[in-house]
Amino acid sequence: MKKRILVVDDEENLRHMLQVMLQKLGYLVEQATDGAEAVRMASAKDYDFILCDMKMPVLDGAGFLKGAMAAGINSTIIMMSAYGTMDSAIECMKLGAYDYISKPFKSDEIGLVLRKAEERERLKAENQRLRAEIRKEYSFASIISKNERMHEIFTLVKKVCDYKTTVLILGESGTGKELIARAIHYNSRRKNAPFVAINCAAIPETLLESELFGHVKGAFTDASYDKSGLFEQATGGTLFLDEIGEMPLALQVKLLRVLQDEEIRVVGGNVTKKIDVRVISATSKDLEREVTTERFREDLYFRLNVFSLTLPPLRERQEDIPLLATHFIAKYNHKMGKQVVRCTAEALNALMDYGWPGNVRELENCIERGLVLCEGESLGLGYLPDKVRRKDGGARGAAMAFDSLSIKRAEESIERDLIGRALEKTGGNRTHAARLLEISHRALLYKLKEYGLE
Repeated sequence: MKKRILVVDDEENLRHMLQVMLQKLGYLVEQATDGAEAVRMASAKDYDFILCDMKMPVLDGAGFLKGAMAAGINSTIIMMSAYGTMDSAIECMKLGAYDYISKPFKSDEIGLVLRKAEERERLKAENQRLRAEIRKEYSFASIISKNERMHEIFTLVKKVCDYKTTVLILGESGTGKELIARAIHYNSRRKNAPFVAINCAAIPETLLESELFGHVKGAFTDASYDKSGLFEQATGGTLFLDEIGEMPLALQVKLLRVLQDEEIRVVGGNVTKKIDVRVISATSKDLEREVTTERFREDLYFRLNVFSLTLPPLRERQEDIPLLATHFIAKYNHKMGKQVVRCTAEALNALMDYGWPGNVRELENCIERGLVLCEGESLGLGYLPDKVRRKDGGARGAAMAFDSLSIKRAEESIERDLIGRALEKTGGNRTHAARLLEISHRALLYKLKEYGLE
């Protein structure tokens, strides 16, 4: 569709010249002789852009801008003037104008300004669409569950959304802790401000402080420029600290001070900055046990654990498996251009019997893999991974069947299984796997060799 432009100028020759010029560029053009007429026309009809002169009788350009703002006119306004200075241009911007062009001008200049304005409007519309999609995606209606415990959690989340209270989300890996954190943010008064997430286990200890608080140029060897931290980037919004249980003790002290004083000091800086950030943290670790073993500060635990939510693992909400499977089939149908309608009865039984140690994330990956392979309308048993098809149901999480009563052989079997799962989860990264297993990197290498898993 052609874009509609209103040209506002008291000079008839200029209006006519602009109309011819803009029509050649593919726009639909209408004219107004002064600011007052332009306000009336723009209030009655939508224009994509308004080209308005600064110097006019009855109501000049500045008056038109004020009238347009008061009337709620949303058109992109570009000012024109042969008498303008940079000061008047800046004043126009303050009053709501998008850009400013000086007379006399060429067709190329007008075309360039309008193309820039169109791109701005396109990005603005895309941004609004994405925001609407994000809010829809993280609305409570989009979190799929008919489990009673999950619905109790939704009720609690709705109550805490609009408060700045720190929230601690507990649960196994893959249970949807970040999904709940985003739901808290996008259903709160902070929804238009940033949601910033960081995985405390994924960033080396030496860099984590700089990531969180920022640094000044020269603060350390590689600090070649000033950098704002995630706390500053999340101003007015929410900072999500995933795997908070992995945060080094030295940094826990600094985080505690930030939560208490609501101010930060950048690495290498000597002044503090006030911040307004809501902190939500999550962990798959037992933080009370970590406190007991002195791997997590007790005072920080109490500061984070003002309002806690514990998400049940998928094996304890089996009634959600068919719902989630259907949801993921629809999701990946759309992404892959597939037309899979359902899971077969055999496939659904296998999904229900499996223990899902990786929880909802593992189920999603399983369905995505199945759709890659599936060629018909039904997702059959043969498209599921071997471990899901096995009759032991993936050992139903931790329960395992042994042929003997040997404790040593049982321990070896459990260790082998846990090491395999840790390596699978970390994509083969042995350092991260050792951290998840809570053993040293050297101990992991020894066990890999011992069990022939290299």
